[in-house]
Amino acid sequence: MTRVLMPLAVLEGESVAYGLMDLLGTMDVTVLGCHVLPEQTPADQAREQYEERAVSGLEDTAEEFRKAGGAADYRLVFTHDRQQSVERVADEVDARAYAINGATGDVERLLVPLSGDVAVDRILEFVTELVGDRDIAITLFLASESDDADGLLQRSAQRLRDDGIDVTTERVVSDRPFETLIEAVPNHDAVVVGEAAPSLSQFLLGDESERLAAASVGPVLVVRRETKEDGAEE
Repeated sequence: MTRVLMPLAVLEGESVAYGLMDLLGTMDVTVLGCHVLPEQTPADQAREQYEERAVSGLEDTAEEFRKAGGAADYRLVFTHDRQQSVERVADEVDARAYAINGATGDVERLLVPLSGDVAVDRILEFVTELVGDRDIAITLFLASESDDADGLLQRSAQRLRDDGIDVTTERVVSDRPFETLIEAVPNHDAVVVGEAAPSLSQFLLGDESERLAAASVGPVLVVRRETKEDGAEE
């Protein structure tokens, strides 16, 4: 099955909502215990002090994911750069996506934005496997001024319908795609978004998936642009 990386601040008591665990029941999961260290703190020192407690929490979380349906394992890293460690471990375990934790109950409706420079085919493949034969409705969302936007939206919707998935579409003509996406989040339990190509705005404002998670409160699954299996550089 497709693998998802679940970063978790296990030493800070962060836990995964039942709804997100259940949603990921069609996936294999690697739980990544990620503890960010102060700049001058050696990783070996932190590992010696905290490893036993962290591993105990990770083992419990991995077992809960196994009960939800998929295979699960865990990794533990002590790092000075959380995002770099997430990307490295995602490559090592060949994760197709990573999760940004958030609060949710039962997931009945997913918001799937297709705006911007994202790998639409990869997103649709991931959504198809994620939903499976469960009664989870999808809203495909596209904010664009392009003349081709309606065609992309309808083709994508039909592809999911052919796999038996309940799909609605929402098209917004806007030059502010991120802001209009935030407005579409209410009434959805979680978001599946494609990893965007790096841009100057991300450098200045932060990664859009992280900003989306902060604005929506609920969990966000980020489908990576490519993995090692696809030929990405290590």
